[in-house]
Amino acid sequence: MEKVEILVIGKHPEIMKTILRLINNKPDWNGTLAFSADEAIDCNKSVACQVVLLGAGLSTAEAQQVNDYFTVPVVQHYGGGSGLLYAEVYQALGLRGLTQ
Repeated sequence: MEKVEILVIGKHPEIMKTILRLINNKPDWNGTLAFSADEAIDCNKSVACQVVLLGAGLSTAEAQQVNDYFTVPVVQHYGGGSGLLYAEVYQALGLRGLTQ
């Protein structure tokens, strides 16, 4: 089975690194980071993601740009630990019929 590609977008590098580490700890998941809406759109041209996580720091306009561009589930990630992160991704995967 191919890995589930998860694109994480946010402005805080240290938080983003932690989220990426947590995602990549799951053997069936692969995370990619982007630090702006434009970077996320560029990333999607080379890696087709199944879930997009919006982290902290994006402007309202950037969040709207992401929501308008992507056809996969876009989930606002508010923090709260690994359990909440995993639950958000699993819920989004369920929306796509990709539950693990």
